[in-house]
Amino acid sequence: MNSLESIEEFYRRKLNWVPDSVRKEVGHFNVFKLAPFVGTNAKPVPYSRRDYYKISLIKGNNKVHYADKVVEIKQRALLFANPQVPYNWEEIDKIQSGYFCVFTGSFFNRFGNLTDYELFQPNGSSIFELSENQADEISQVYERMFDEINSEYMHKYDILRTLVFELIHKALKINPSLHKVKKSLNASHRITTLFLELLERQFPIEDTRQRLNLRTPAAFADQLAIHVNHLNRALKKTTQKSTSDIIQERILQEAKILLKHSSWNISEIAYALGFNEVTHFNKFFKQHQTLAPTSFRNV
Repeated sequence: MNSLESIEEFYRRKLNWVPDSVRKEVGHFNVFKLAPFVGTNAKPVPYSRRDYYKISLIKGNNKVHYADKVVEIKQRALLFANPQVPYNWEEIDKIQSGYFCVFTGSFFNRFGNLTDYELFQPNGSSIFELSENQADEISQVYERMFDEINSEYMHKYDILRTLVFELIHKALKINPSLHKVKKSLNASHRITTLFLELLERQFPIEDTRQRLNLRTPAAFADQLAIHVNHLNRALKKTTQKSTSDIIQERILQEAKILLKHSSWNISEIAYALGFNEVTHFNKFFKQHQTLAPTSFRNV
């Protein structure tokens, strides 16, 4: 499995240098134009998880490999990448343009929780195809980022945080269904939040010695100190899915990532995902994907 790329490794891979600010235990932000990083002389982008966030405006025909999906971008799109999900993209057109910004989670300490937004969640919508007008509007946000980061204004990083949130909210307005207003943070929502945090804390699987410990509704209910029926009712109310469905969907997603982008054998993947027997994993995977794990890997 590809290792987690750090923000320092990003700078070495892209620019062969590391800013001093990255080495400090403070939040980091930077913004770039895409053009210098694409084309025949560009270094290939590895399919891996990063320890930083990235928001990219990509203009041109591309394929984005994101989590367990491949999404073709016909003309232009906005991509939100987070440390939980591996990704890369491949050029189809030779001429590309766009922008991207990178920042660490600590850059937003005390300024909001990025994971509250679905576009930064592992199973959320993170790729938004854009019209020409929408792409122009978003390009202007990036240009304002360049103006601010090159300025001497004392509070410029507060403005840059605001501009990142502007990109987030522009994406949410493109797909309003992602932004569902909650009337109140009631008990069901609190339970759902705690459950999802507990589920995601087990991922990503980066080493064959790792193993999922929480795989059943009862195990999660025990950790949350509630009855399993109470947990299931809360999740049904907030997500319209059962506890088992959510757990199985997340395990399946990780299985597909490991099958496609690691060199681990099927037994190692099965063990890491908490299956005692490889036959149980094969049956689980085929039940949800119609293909056996080996067939899926070779497609």
